[in-house]
Amino acid sequence: MTAPSSLHRVAVGDTHLAVHTAGAGLPVLLLHGFPLDHAMWAAQEPLAEHVRLVVPDQRGFGASTGPGPTSIEQLAADAAALLGALHCGPAVVCGLSMGGYVAQHLAVHHPDRVAALVLVDTRLEADTPEARAVRADLAAKTARLGQAIVADAMVPRLLATSPPARAAAGRPAVEAALRDAILRQPVATIQAALGALASRPDMTAAMRGVRVPALLVVGAEDAITPPACMETALAVVPHARLLVVPHAGHMTPLEASDVFNRALLDFLAAARLHPA
Repeated sequence: MTAPSSLHRVAVGDTHLAVHTAGAGLPVLLLHGFPLDHAMWAAQEPLAEHVRLVVPDQRGFGASTGPGPTSIEQLAADAAALLGALHCGPAVVCGLSMGGYVAQHLAVHHPDRVAALVLVDTRLEADTPEARAVRADLAAKTARLGQAIVADAMVPRLLATSPPARAAAGRPAVEAALRDAILRQPVATIQAALGALASRPDMTAAMRGVRVPALLVVGAEDAITPPACMETALAVVPHARLLVVPHAGHMTPLEASDVFNRALLDFLAAARLHPA
C-alpha cells in the first residue's frame, strides 16, 4: 500500500507551485524533465512508504501558475524556496534531464538544501551551438503548430528502442502518458523552457566542488543524454556512483521503475541517510 498523498500550492516569488507530497521522514525532492510535470514520477509513489516525497510541477508546468522559466538558476531558486516553505531539512534532490540541470544548480548554489544528489538521464555540459539552434527552431514551430509538434518530435526519442524495450508490458501506456503530458503544457511555458535550457551554463567546473553523496543513473539506450554523459560526470563529481540501466532510454524511472526505486533506496542506505 502506498502512503496517501496531498497537494499543496505554495507561493514562490511570482508563481504558485503545485506540489504533491506523500510519506514521512527523509525528504526526497523529485524534479521532472522537459516538457513534462510531476506525473512523470508516478511509478515512484511506492517510495513514500520509506521517505517523504516532494514532487512539484515546476513554474509554468502542470498545475503551477505564473510565467515559464527564464533560466535554470530561477528553477533552482524556486526549488530551494519550496523546500523552505515546506519546512524540509536538507533533502535528497533527484532530477531527470531538465530536472537534473536544476538539481545541479541546487547542489552548487543552495548546498544547505541538499543532503544527497541523484542525477538521472542528464548532463553537466552546456548546449552546443547546434543544440541551441535546434531548440530555437522547435520553439518557433511550437508557436505556429502547438504542443503536438513537440510531442511528435520528442516521444519517439524519450524511450528505448531495442526489441525487448518495445515489447515491455505497458509500453503503449507509457507512450500515451508522455504524449498527454506534453500536450497539457502551455505553449508559452514550452517556449520559455526551451530558451532556459539553451542558455544554461556549463556546470562541469562547479560540480567538482559538490561534496554530498551522488548517484548517477542513465538508461543504456538513452538517445538524448547517452551513458557517456554520465560517465563524464562520474569523473567530475567527487562522491558519485554510476548505474547504467539496461533496456531503458531517457525516461529510466518510468521504463525501469523497479530497478530505479531499488537503486535509490540502496543508495540512501549506503549513504547512511536511510535504512535499507
